[in-house]
Amino acid sequence: MLIDSHAHIDLPEFNKDRDQVLERARRRGVGAVINVGLDAESSRQSLAMAKKYDDIFVAVGFHPHEAAKMKEGDLESLAELTKDSRVVAIGEIGLDFYRNLSPRESQLEVFKKQLDLAVELKLPVVVHCRQAHEEVYDILSAWVKANPADNDRRGVIHCFSGDIGMARRYIELGFYISLAGSVTYPSAGELVEVARELPLDRLLLETDAPFLAPQAHRGKRNEPAYMVHTAEKVAEIRQMPVETVAEAAARNTIGLFRLPVS
Repeated sequence: MLIDSHAHIDLPEFNKDRDQVLERARRRGVGAVINVGLDAESSRQSLAMAKKYDDIFVAVGFHPHEAAKMKEGDLESLAELTKDSRVVAIGEIGLDFYRNLSPRESQLEVFKKQLDLAVELKLPVVVHCRQAHEEVYDILSAWVKANPADNDRRGVIHCFSGDIGMARRYIELGFYISLAGSVTYPSAGELVEVARELPLDRLLLETDAPFLAPQAHRGKRNEPAYMVHTAEKVAEIRQMPVETVAEAAARNTIGLFRLPVS
């Protein structure tokens, strides 16, 4: 079984064929999808969608791009959503110093507030990091030190873009590392080493759909069914059966998010 640990199929790109997208994923062996919120409204829409489809679970949160838009009461609204059992994480949270669509000060403040919310609610976090690894690491390191309990379920660094050294530092803090379609690109570079050296019990797989379609579909809309290409590439790099990679990543995802999936 495959589990797409990070997708955004609530977005308008899927409005015309969402049912067919999910059916294609099921036919390719995708047993569950975690749909990840980008802001308060996206989080609400994700939960509404999860109530329609039994194989969708939800993370709720403010993406760093949307950090400046967080207003008073939004954290409380996110907390209210987590009362539903289909909400399994706080995310997508973090820092993006590549696009800087929200001021860095807003990103830092909102990231830290949502980390505290995750502790309060005893939920793992889904962390976005782009060109901000040292800053994200420092914040997470301080957060872990201040909240030492439950170290094995801290969360995941989604769509990992660092090197194996940075991956190991995150793992030491109790985080999982998620690989996306970018590992299939000819320019994957350091990600190939990450895929090869990453402990199998710390690996997650994702699509980040509709973004980052794997090489076989590059330039097109990504969707959960395409996860198989990422799993196959990681298996090729590690020189092991794709079933071994898929099953390990699925087992890790189920454990991290406590999914009621067998």
